Amino acid sequence: MGRTSDARERILTAAKTLMLSRGYSALGVAEICKAAGVPKGSFYYFFTSKEELALAVIDEHWTGRRAEWTRVLDGDVPPLQGLRRLFDSTGDELRAGQLSCGTVTGCLLGNLALEMSTGTAAVRERLREVFDEQVALVEATVEEARGRGEVTVTDTHGAARALVAQLEGQVLFAKLYDDVGRFDALWADSLALLGATVTPHPSN
Repeated sequence: MGRTSDARERILTAAKTLMLSRGYSALGVAEICKAAGVPKGSFYYFFTSKEELALAVIDEHWTGRRAEWTRVLDGDVPPLQGLRRLFDSTGDELRAGQLSCGTVTGCLLGNLALEMSTGTAAVRERLREVFDEQVALVEATVEEARGRGEVTVTDTHGAARALVAQLEGQVLFAKLYDDVGRFDALWADSLALLGATVTPHPSN
């Protein structure tokens, strides 16, 4: 069972890496299996199609990212401080990816959302669910900040959607220009959007 599970994880890891650097459509099953170091038959033991693999990659990736989002947003710091930690952690991830790959690869979920916007309905729907979860996490943080008098925005759901959109947009620009510095404007823009009454400092 351990070997079987290991083969599945290798396929998922290889697929995630390739999707992040090259996208979904350009990949073939044979290339994924070669990168994973498993025979092609192993792929169809675990997945009925490349689409099913993409859904599994999205789920595994978001499971890890959701844990990180929850950790930084639900920590023992004020809500705006948590939001800034989320942005800082995203920037750190972009920089780490750039050091590893030599270029800014962006966000796996955002990349797939752009590529799959006219693609398979199942992948589009799963991505919508993930981004809805992100909005809900951010909205809870904005509502807490509003309750503490730290922001003046009244439509917390709309603000949360705008913040997630800004986050993804700045990641997209960082990828497009291959410049993580493009991400640096996000915090000031977000404070303005929220009508912030305080300006928290960075936190580890």
